[in-house]
Amino acid sequence: MAWITRLGSVFSFSYFRSLFQFGGPRDVDLGAHTIKSHGAAVARNHMHDWLILLLLVVIEIVLFIIHPFYRFVGKDMMEDLKYPMKDNTVPVWAVPVYAVLLPIVIFVLIYLRRRDVYDLHHSILGLLFAVLITGVITDAIKNAVGRPRPDFFWRCFPDGVDAYDRWGDVICHGKASDIREGHKSFPSGHTSWSFAGLGFLSLYLSGKIQVFDRRGHIAKLCIVFLPLLVASLVGVSRVDDYWHHWQDVFAGGLLGLVVATFCYCQFFPPPYHHEGWGPYAYFRALEESRGNTNGVNSANGQRMEYHRHDANTETRNNGETFMAFSVDQYSRSTLDELEAGRR
Repeated sequence: MAWITRLGSVFSFSYFRSLFQFGGPRDVDLGAHTIKSHGAAVARNHMHDWLILLLLVVIEIVLFIIHPFYRFVGKDMMEDLKYPMKDNTVPVWAVPVYAVLLPIVIFVLIYLRRRDVYDLHHSILGLLFAVLITGVITDAIKNAVGRPRPDFFWRCFPDGVDAYDRWGDVICHGKASDIREGHKSFPSGHTSWSFAGLGFLSLYLSGKIQVFDRRGHIAKLCIVFLPLLVASLVGVSRVDDYWHHWQDVFAGGLLGLVVATFCYCQFFPPPYHHEGWGPYAYFRALEESRGNTNGVNSANGQRMEYHRHDANTETRNNGETFMAFSVDQYSRSTLDELEAGRR
């Protein structure tokens, strides 16, 4: 029955708790940098970054409003564009929920555990930069390329009756918004946003649980791959819904993941680094606090040494005064004896 006891210890709660223990030294006070104590200073230090985020939001709105390039679509090209129109399996409103809000909730939960405002601020800022930069690049390419979607035929000709001009280009008589949306196939926005947000979350978790600590815990990889799996399934749904070609999804996923990696590395060490569990700013603040502590200790040591030096000087001066007084007294007594004729 010993093997049952051993097996129970392997699957115990304490074992899994130690397995997924967040990284970081145990002798560091992680609660020293909270929102209340350092939040305002951190936000002021990155005020320009937040202003750039607002600028990216404005650019994204403009790119969404303007019309895309209406690419030439001939009759022979329609053979690959006659897939049926379907609703989105993943609605548009759900993308920011799982790609932005869900990671932020996880960041907040980790903050409640570690009390590190640098980690909270930089993770949120990096995530928003990853998503917005990806969105701007995606929509800019969408509008510039103007690739028709796989269901473009039914967007252009809802009644199934096609028409072409003398150059062979389509003459659409469908709904204007459907036609406009039909020219935004490359790259996939759902996929790029998903890989930007969830890819950033995956990198964040890999650093927090120290996936690359060389201990061989494959269970940690499952946590890291889970957000990427969700993003991949979103991309697959875009092909299944006939809203995108597979090339659109592949390019969108690659774009989002690359941007997420760049944005993550702006604030955090690589996940395989031994300090990958915390942001750069936290370690800088830690070094500064240690430097200030060493400076205070050094100043106190110098002050104590100065007082000791003064005390020794005073003692030495008192001793020299006493000796001088003794010598003076001895000389005076000797002269008195000589005058009295005793020597």
